[in-house]
Amino acid sequence: MISAQLLFDVPPVGGGLGVIIGIAFFFIFAAIAFIAYKMLRKTVKMAVRMAVVVAILAIAFVGSIALLWFSTSTVKRPERPTPTTQKPR
Repeated sequence: MISAQLLFDVPPVGGGLGVIIGIAFFFIFAAIAFIAYKMLRKTVKMAVRMAVVVAILAIAFVGSIALLWFSTSTVKRPERPTPTTQKPR
């Protein structure tokens, strides 16, 4: 039988998988920024296009750094559980 306490003892996404997810997140948003740049080519001026691209890339950068940060966090566990009862003196 599985103890209910074991179900809550799941660590965050592992380091290798978190790195891959963070890099994929950045590349997806970089592709979105490229597509937005190409779509806005004839309709708006260069400054507005660059502002849109910089905003999308900023979101991608912050999001990928956040994914990397949360995936590599370490949780320190105590080596021995603390006793719940005290020894009588």
